[in-house]
Amino acid sequence: MLRYSLKRLISLILSLAVASLVIFFVIEIAPGDPASFMLGINAQPDTVEALRSELGLDVPKVERYLTWVGGMLHGDFGTSYTYRTPVTKMVAERLWVSLPLALYALALSTLIAFPAGIYAAARRGKPGDMAVMGATQLGVAIPNFWFAMMLVLIFAINLRWFGAGGFAGWNKGFWAGIHSLTLPAIALALPQAAILARVMRSALLDILGEDFMRTARAKGLSRRQALWRHAVRNAMIPVLTIIGLQFSFLLAGAIIIEQVFYLPGLGRLVFQAISARDLIVVESVVMLLVFAVIAVNFLVDLAYAAVDPRLRQRT
Repeated sequence: MLRYSLKRLISLILSLAVASLVIFFVIEIAPGDPASFMLGINAQPDTVEALRSELGLDVPKVERYLTWVGGMLHGDFGTSYTYRTPVTKMVAERLWVSLPLALYALALSTLIAFPAGIYAAARRGKPGDMAVMGATQLGVAIPNFWFAMMLVLIFAINLRWFGAGGFAGWNKGFWAGIHSLTLPAIALALPQAAILARVMRSALLDILGEDFMRTARAKGLSRRQALWRHAVRNAMIPVLTIIGLQFSFLLAGAIIIEQVFYLPGLGRLVFQAISARDLIVVESVVMLLVFAVIAVNFLVDLAYAAVDPRLRQRT
């Protein structure tokens, strides 16, 4: 297990190194100069050059890249061009919204998908199975931003159970923060739950047709006992893959939902930074999100090895 983990860790480090190069140089070659954008089209050239020097934009790109990477290794992501605030502070503030939202949505997705997928697999071809598959097809088809607006219309405007947007803040208490994140979490979770339930059902049906499942039934286990004792555990590898991908998506791809609900999260921060040509913020936040995706995949690989020891023997 240690050898397997070390190989995956080396792969993670190499992936991060390549990602940092791609992120920095792709964003740097994008059209538009931050200094010119900040000063406007009527700014004098010498004023623009003075601001570029102040922001460190006149330094060669390779030197700026090495400074950026070295700072990140020490927890320093630089200073925002627009807000003149340390990027680390800005990211930390937004992370306390995006990370709980992603975890909340993932928990809701898993709590809905696991029972639904197991129920559908246990009743293959029966009305219960068809009902679950119909519901999941609908969940996959509905755009989450439209679903988010319907949630606002029903539960915020008509019933007034929740606020239409904004974040109360954790300083007002845990439940106040969770209450603010509930509608966004539901909007993110239900489409993901539909995907996860279908994967869970498909994986279970594949396992139920294996020889060892027939052997378990021949030894006297009921279909329900064989399902819970053997099938669910062996079906977890594809399910863990989807859970890992979903968490990465929920953390990095919730920008639309954050815009709908006016949540001050990482997605909205990236959107605002792109609009303002605040390159250092864009680079740092994207790198952080890439790190989260790669780290989650690393943890999923370790979970694979824990669930299926045969994977450790192949590496």
